[in-house]
Amino acid sequence: ARDKYFEAEACYRKLKKSTIKQKYRENWLACIKKFQAVYRHDPSGKWAAAGLYMSGNLYMELYKRSYKKADKKEAIDNFERIKKRYPKSAYNKKVAIFIKKPVIKENNSYLKKKKAALETIGKSVREKPHKKTFGENVTVTGLRFWSNPNYTRVVIDTDKETSYLHHLLKKDPSIKKPQRLYVDLQNCNLGKNIEKIIPIDDDLLSGARAGQYTKDSVRVVVDIKTFKTYKVFSLKDPFRIIMDMWGDSAKPSKKNDLKIKNRIKNPKATANSLVKQLSLGVKRIIIDPGHGGRDYGAPGKIKGVHEKKIVLKIGQKLAKKIRKEIKCEVIMTRNNDKFLTLEERTAIANTKDADLFISIHTNANRDSRVYGIQTFFLSPAGDKESIMVAARENATSTNNISDLDVILSDLLQNSKINESSRLAAYIQESIYKNLKKKGYSRVKNKGVRQAPFYVLIGAQMPAVLIETSFISNKRECKRLINSKYQDRLCEGIVYGIKKYIKETNPTAFIQTGTQSNPKG
Repeated sequence: ARDKYFEAEACYRKLKKSTIKQKYRENWLACIKKFQAVYRHDPSGKWAAAGLYMSGNLYMELYKRSYKKADKKEAIDNFERIKKRYPKSAYNKKVAIFIKKPVIKENNSYLKKKKAALETIGKSVREKPHKKTFGENVTVTGLRFWSNPNYTRVVIDTDKETSYLHHLLKKDPSIKKPQRLYVDLQNCNLGKNIEKIIPIDDDLLSGARAGQYTKDSVRVVVDIKTFKTYKVFSLKDPFRIIMDMWGDSAKPSKKNDLKIKNRIKNPKATANSLVKQLSLGVKRIIIDPGHGGRDYGAPGKIKGVHEKKIVLKIGQKLAKKIRKEIKCEVIMTRNNDKFLTLEERTAIANTKDADLFISIHTNANRDSRVYGIQTFFLSPAGDKESIMVAARENATSTNNISDLDVILSDLLQNSKINESSRLAAYIQESIYKNLKKKGYSRVKNKGVRQAPFYVLIGAQMPAVLIETSFISNKRECKRLINSKYQDRLCEGIVYGIKKYIKETNPTAFIQTGTQSNPKG
């Protein structure tokens, strides 16, 4: 944490020395992100309050230039977090000055200053999707991909946010060129150590390649064999561009045929289990324990407790119960303490042809009195509380959550939004009722909410995110680390999944009592 703080401080000193760099919003956000990383690295450590203070301080300085109320709100949010989490810290006295400051009244003098600022500096600090002005070149740092016969996701990583455009080129037999989809990244250089050609060779794509297209632009091209539809969109913190391509799922694949033949040849495959899976309509469920590795998630009210460890235990228990009671295949996005990007988790679900995707998390709030259970499904920015939850789980600011509306309005046309909302409703109701039935007092049903979670974007199956309880609430934090409480949560989730399956197929569980118990 100490080294991270000094690194962030160096970034800030460099920014303060350059009046030109101060005109560009992304330069401020880059330093803010470094200070926030100090807090996230060790929330209970002695450098955490310093990281939060500097993060708020920089947001306040940015507000003086941008006049965006959202920047001031981010600053106050950081300061209030110090006041509540670190009351004995020396920074607590410093933030009191900011929190108690009266709100600036927008009189004529103030409005003139605001107008002048927006005309000079504001143009460069305002955010517009895909159309940004940058003072320094961006570097493409890597290409990643995941694929199966009917779906491929390619991710372009960069070290900063930049503008981009994409275009689909038709097949050109005269020059022996296949159909191509390309993305041009503006004001951009290709990283020195990047792998420029990536062979994919699945049913949809031959491969992906990156090159320096012009002096200040990079082009990433995917060579297409066949496809049905595609989407290109970007996510922030860190900035990356995602290319999703889908094939015709009804079209049989040689690779899928081979998998089926291998399964039939396997003498260990239980006939009853296979029949049961087909009758359920749900053959494979992805369980996604949130965070992991260097991403600790939300810190607990009890010292030393972190979200990543709790959700992994809950996820492992849930997988075991689903295999036993629903008798379908379960795949964990992570089964140990490792870091996964949010887009990787969805890609795993899509490439594994999952029928359901369930992401497990613990909720948190600056007000430690807040408690309860919530279940979310993907939708544009909704109420203020849902936006705050999504911003925390996406590891980004509330400003960026609003920017997702444009992306989601297009993506949601092909998503399983209705099925996801029903699955969320059944799971939420079942968890709440099961906890009450088992004798837990002060259990609050915070209902089903909609929010733009990165981890749910692009999921091709009903997908939900469960905020199991508030880790920031002392009572619920104690419950979350209790094995029996984890079991009760899992029971509720399984009941909810069963109800959802039964709605789709009313006869799904009639034969449950006579089925054998195959190993998952």
